[in-house]
Amino acid sequence: MSRDPDPVPPGPPAPVRALTAEQRARAAGMTTSPLVAPGLRVLFCGINPSLRTAWTGHHFAHPANRFWTALHLSGFTPRRLAPAEQDELLALGLGVTNVASRTTARASELSTEELVEGGRRLAGELAVLRPRWLAVLGVTAYRTAFAEPRAVLGPQERRFGGTRVWVLPNPSGLNAHHTPAQLGERFSELRREVGPA
Repeated sequence: MSRDPDPVPPGPPAPVRALTAEQRARAAGMTTSPLVAPGLRVLFCGINPSLRTAWTGHHFAHPANRFWTALHLSGFTPRRLAPAEQDELLALGLGVTNVASRTTARASELSTEELVEGGRRLAGELAVLRPRWLAVLGVTAYRTAFAEPRAVLGPQERRFGGTRVWVLPNPSGLNAHHTPAQLGERFSELRREVGPA
Protein backbone atom coordinates (compact mmCIF):
# COMPACT_ATOMS: atom_id res chain seq x y z
CA MET A 1 0.00 0.00 0.00
CA SER A 2 1.44 3.36 -0.96
CA ARG A 3 1.33 6.24 1.40
CA ASP A 4 1.35 9.92 0.75
CA PRO A 5 4.70 11.59 1.34
CA ASP A 6 5.05 13.71 4.43
CA PRO A 7 3.76 17.20 3.82
CA VAL A 8 6.36 19.81 3.07
CA PRO A 9 6.82 21.95 6.17
CA PRO A 10 5.60 25.48 5.68
CA GLY A 11 8.17 28.15 5.05
CA PRO A 12 8.70 31.12 7.31
CA PRO A 13 5.65 33.30 7.81
CA ALA A 14 5.26 36.24 5.50
CA PRO A 15 6.72 39.38 7.07
CA VAL A 16 4.19 41.65 8.70
CA ARG A 17 4.56 45.21 7.60
CA ALA A 18 4.76 47.75 10.39
CA LEU A 19 2.03 50.34 10.47
CA THR A 20 2.97 53.63 8.87
CA ALA A 21 3.04 56.79 10.98
CA GLU A 22 -0.27 57.82 9.40
CA GLN A 23 -1.86 54.43 10.15
CA ARG A 24 -0.61 54.56 13.74
CA ALA A 25 -2.08 58.03 14.21
CA ARG A 26 -5.43 56.94 12.77
CA ALA A 27 -5.47 53.70 14.81
CA ALA A 28 -4.99 55.68 18.02
CA GLY A 29 -8.43 57.18 17.51
CA MET A 30 -10.19 53.89 16.72
CA THR A 31 -12.10 51.59 19.03
CA THR A 32 -12.28 47.80 18.92
CA SER A 33 -15.54 45.95 19.47
CA PRO A 34 -15.51 43.20 22.08
CA LEU A 35 -16.16 39.66 20.91
CA VAL A 36 -18.84 38.59 23.39
CA ALA A 37 -22.05 36.63 23.82
CA PRO A 38 -24.12 35.69 26.87
CA GLY A 39 -23.10 32.64 28.89
CA LEU A 40 -19.57 32.10 27.56
CA ARG A 41 -17.33 29.49 29.16
CA VAL A 42 -14.46 32.01 29.38
CA LEU A 43 -14.31 35.70 28.61
CA PHE A 44 -10.65 36.60 28.08
CA CYS A 45 -9.94 40.18 29.05
CA GLY A 46 -6.93 42.00 27.65
CA ILE A 47 -5.66 45.24 29.11
CA ASN A 48 -6.51 47.46 26.12
CA PRO A 49 -6.37 47.31 22.31
CA SER A 50 -3.04 47.75 20.56
CA LEU A 51 -2.65 49.99 17.54
CA ARG A 52 -2.54 46.95 15.23
CA THR A 53 -5.66 45.50 16.85
CA ALA A 54 -7.51 48.77 16.30
CA TRP A 55 -6.25 49.06 12.72
CA THR A 56 -7.22 45.48 11.75
CA GLY A 57 -10.27 45.09 14.00
CA HIS A 58 -8.82 41.78 15.24
CA HIS A 59 -7.93 41.16 18.88
CA PHE A 60 -4.30 40.37 19.75
CA ALA A 61 -3.32 41.15 16.15
CA HIS A 62 0.30 42.09 16.72
CA PRO A 63 2.50 39.26 15.42
CA ALA A 64 4.57 39.27 18.63
CA ASN A 65 1.50 38.67 20.80
CA ARG A 66 1.34 35.05 22.04
CA PHE A 67 -2.39 34.93 22.90
CA TRP A 68 -3.41 32.75 19.95
CA THR A 69 -0.46 30.41 20.49
CA ALA A 70 -1.25 30.03 24.21
CA LEU A 71 -4.92 29.32 23.45
CA HIS A 72 -3.91 26.50 21.14
CA LEU A 73 -1.11 25.07 23.33
CA SER A 74 -3.53 24.91 26.24
CA GLY A 75 -6.21 23.04 24.29
CA PHE A 76 -8.78 25.84 24.24
CA THR A 77 -8.67 25.77 20.43
CA PRO A 78 -8.08 22.73 18.19
CA ARG A 79 -5.53 24.65 16.11
CA ARG A 80 -3.75 27.97 16.26
CA LEU A 81 -6.23 30.53 15.04
CA ALA A 82 -5.14 33.66 13.24
CA PRO A 83 -6.44 36.96 14.62
CA ALA A 84 -8.68 37.27 11.53
CA GLU A 85 -10.38 34.03 12.61
CA GLN A 86 -11.37 35.40 16.01
CA ASP A 87 -15.11 34.87 15.40
CA GLU A 88 -14.51 31.11 15.65
CA LEU A 89 -13.98 31.57 19.39
CA LEU A 90 -17.68 32.13 20.03
CA ALA A 91 -18.56 28.61 18.83
CA LEU A 92 -16.07 27.31 21.42
CA GLY A 93 -17.73 29.32 24.19
CA LEU A 94 -14.88 31.84 24.34
CA GLY A 95 -14.87 35.61 23.97
CA VAL A 96 -12.53 38.61 24.17
CA THR A 97 -12.87 42.04 25.72
CA ASN A 98 -10.57 44.60 27.36
CA VAL A 99 -10.33 46.38 30.69
CA ALA A 100 -9.74 49.77 29.04
CA SER A 101 -11.06 50.73 25.63
CA ARG A 102 -8.46 53.35 24.66
CA THR A 103 -6.03 52.19 21.98
CA THR A 104 -2.34 52.66 22.78
CA ALA A 105 1.03 51.41 21.56
CA ARG A 106 1.77 50.11 25.08
CA ALA A 107 -0.50 49.30 28.01
CA SER A 108 1.80 51.38 30.24
CA GLU A 109 0.39 54.49 28.53
CA LEU A 110 -2.92 53.98 30.37
CA SER A 111 -3.61 55.92 33.55
CA THR A 112 -4.68 54.35 36.83
CA GLU A 113 -8.01 56.17 36.45
CA GLU A 114 -8.61 54.55 33.04
CA LEU A 115 -7.99 51.08 34.46
CA VAL A 116 -10.23 51.67 37.49
CA GLU A 117 -13.02 53.05 35.29
CA GLY A 118 -12.55 50.11 32.94
CA GLY A 119 -12.91 47.73 35.86
CA ARG A 120 -16.22 49.37 36.81
CA ARG A 121 -17.50 49.15 33.24
CA LEU A 122 -16.39 45.53 32.94
CA ALA A 123 -18.21 44.59 36.15
CA GLY A 124 -21.41 45.97 34.64
CA GLU A 125 -20.90 43.97 31.44
CA LEU A 126 -20.29 40.78 33.42
CA ALA A 127 -23.64 41.22 35.18
CA VAL A 128 -25.32 41.12 31.77
CA LEU A 129 -23.14 38.56 29.92
CA ARG A 130 -22.63 36.17 32.87
CA PRO A 131 -19.66 34.15 31.58
CA ARG A 132 -18.59 31.22 33.76
CA TRP A 133 -15.04 32.59 33.98
CA LEU A 134 -13.38 35.96 33.45
CA ALA A 135 -9.70 35.49 32.55
CA VAL A 136 -7.81 38.77 32.98
CA LEU A 137 -4.57 38.84 30.97
CA GLY A 138 -2.19 40.77 33.17
CA VAL A 139 -1.82 40.69 36.94
CA THR A 140 -0.75 44.34 37.26
CA ALA A 141 -3.80 45.55 35.34
CA TYR A 142 -6.04 43.30 37.45
CA ARG A 143 -4.56 44.63 40.69
CA THR A 144 -5.16 48.21 39.59
CA ALA A 145 -8.58 47.83 37.96
CA PHE A 146 -10.10 45.91 40.87
CA ALA A 147 -8.15 47.30 43.84
CA GLU A 148 -6.53 43.94 44.59
CA PRO A 149 -2.90 44.96 45.24
CA ARG A 150 -1.81 41.52 46.47
CA ALA A 151 -3.40 39.46 43.68
CA VAL A 152 -1.22 36.78 42.07
CA LEU A 153 -1.64 34.68 38.94
CA GLY A 154 -4.29 31.98 39.08
CA PRO A 155 -7.81 31.75 40.51
CA GLN A 156 -9.08 34.67 42.57
CA GLU A 157 -11.49 34.85 45.50
CA ARG A 158 -13.38 37.71 43.85
CA ARG A 159 -16.53 36.85 41.92
CA PHE A 160 -18.86 38.93 39.80
CA GLY A 161 -22.20 37.30 40.54
CA GLY A 162 -21.72 33.76 39.26
CA THR A 163 -18.61 34.64 37.25
CA ARG A 164 -15.38 33.30 38.69
CA VAL A 165 -12.07 35.09 38.04
CA TRP A 166 -8.69 33.77 36.93
CA VAL A 167 -5.63 35.95 36.27
CA LEU A 168 -3.23 34.90 33.50
CA PRO A 169 0.05 36.47 32.37
CA ASN A 170 -0.11 39.21 29.76
CA PRO A 171 0.64 37.46 26.42
CA SER A 172 2.09 40.60 24.82
CA GLY A 173 5.47 40.19 23.20
CA LEU A 174 6.60 43.05 25.44
CA ASN A 175 6.12 40.78 28.48
CA ALA A 176 9.31 38.71 28.55
CA HIS A 177 8.52 37.00 31.86
CA HIS A 178 6.92 33.95 30.22
CA THR A 179 7.96 31.89 27.20
CA PRO A 180 5.22 30.68 24.82
CA ALA A 181 5.41 27.21 26.43
CA GLN A 182 5.03 28.70 29.91
CA LEU A 183 2.08 30.78 28.74
CA GLY A 184 0.52 27.64 27.28
CA GLU A 185 0.88 25.86 30.62
CA ARG A 186 -0.66 28.80 32.52
CA PHE A 187 -3.60 28.82 30.10
CA SER A 188 -3.82 25.01 30.48
CA GLU A 189 -4.36 25.38 34.23
CA LEU A 190 -7.48 27.41 33.52
CA ARG A 191 -8.65 25.08 30.75
CA ARG A 192 -8.44 22.08 33.08
CA GLU A 193 -10.57 23.95 35.61
CA VAL A 194 -13.10 25.05 32.99
CA GLY A 195 -13.40 21.55 31.51
CA PRO A 196 -14.30 20.49 27.98
CA ALA A 197 -16.49 22.57 25.68
